[in-house]
Amino acid sequence: MSRYFIKGLFFTALFACGLVFSSTAQTKNDLQQKKKKLQKEIQYTNNLLKETEKSKKASLNQLRQLNKKISSRENLIATMEQEIGLLQDSIDLQIGKIDSLEIDLEELKEEYAEMIRNAYKNRSSYNKLMFVFSADNFNQAYKRLKYFQQYAQYRHAQAEKIKEQQVEIDAQISVLEAIKASNEGLLKAKLNERNVLATEKGKKQSVVASLKGKESQLRKQLKEKQKASREIAKAIERVIAEEIRKAREAAKKAGKAGEGFPMTPEARELSNSFAANKGKLPWPVNEGVITAQFGEHPHPSLKGVKVQNNGIGISTKKDNIGRAIFDGEVKKIIITREGKVVMVSHGEFFSVYSFFKEVFVSAGDKLTTKQNIGVLISDSEETSSTMSLEIWKMYTKLNPELWIFKK
Repeated sequence: MSRYFIKGLFFTALFACGLVFSSTAQTKNDLQQKKKKLQKEIQYTNNLLKETEKSKKASLNQLRQLNKKISSRENLIATMEQEIGLLQDSIDLQIGKIDSLEIDLEELKEEYAEMIRNAYKNRSSYNKLMFVFSADNFNQAYKRLKYFQQYAQYRHAQAEKIKEQQVEIDAQISVLEAIKASNEGLLKAKLNERNVLATEKGKKQSVVASLKGKESQLRKQLKEKQKASREIAKAIERVIAEEIRKAREAAKKAGKAGEGFPMTPEARELSNSFAANKGKLPWPVNEGVITAQFGEHPHPSLKGVKVQNNGIGISTKKDNIGRAIFDGEVKKIIITREGKVVMVSHGEFFSVYSFFKEVFVSAGDKLTTKQNIGVLISDSEETSSTMSLEIWKMYTKLNPELWIFKK
């Protein structure tokens, strides 16, 4: 009874697993896609670092790129661990399935052995004939003869079932071995990634140590950048205030309410369309990695120093081209000591692109999605470029990472 009870428990678990099988398969596919994206991100950051390291001088940009690569690799290892967990679940399920099939096989063999024993006991043809001829009537004799025929067929079918069950067990064992091989391969790959991660962390410490000798220079650069950032923010706020003022005046002339940010039907449609594309907007460069996040964060090398970002920083190849993330109108070209800044309106939303050495557009130009805006700056000591992207909804700063497409 205990054997049947255990078997029943297994099938209950198997049924429950079957209910979530499709979602588990989806999770596995999601993990594999995420792994590919992270590997691609790591490869691109590697390429940037190879170029950056040609300068032979430790730089803040190099440190940011190393931090990004380390973060991506840590995420990759975490993804691998999730995938290993799923594979282990598959292994356990497969082992249970094989155990159940082997229980069934033993039952079939026992039944077949019992039939063989009975057949041996009644092997005499004379006994069979006597059993048939001792029937009370012809109909009963026919049924007894039919019984012997059906019994022989059943015994043959039972033998075939045993063969089929064994084939099924062998097939499931092959599946199990394949899953185990995948798991072992993934475990080795994870170990390799951990070794590479340790090397990268060592390289990061070396760059941090080199930058310590430049602390006063870095503090000066940070002060200049923060001042430039405040100037850009004030310029943006002035442009937004002017846009609101013009919109209110136009609304009053048209005999409509002049509160908030009145928009024409076309501007409202554009604004709604921009909002509807949250998380799907194209990147402002054709390729790159985010190396500076939105909001307040610790400075990558200066201890105890916080950095406030109104947008995100994207590292990309040297002299890359910046592009618009959505249809809109150029409202302002702002000139700063950090380069040129392009501000584009999308109804009540604004996108701001910084660090251009040359721009192809002028105030008043209508832009389309992915239209080229200008060429990014690259410092004399750098072999890569960085773009800053900001997104504003009137006076509210938004996190661009939540708005652009997740590569």
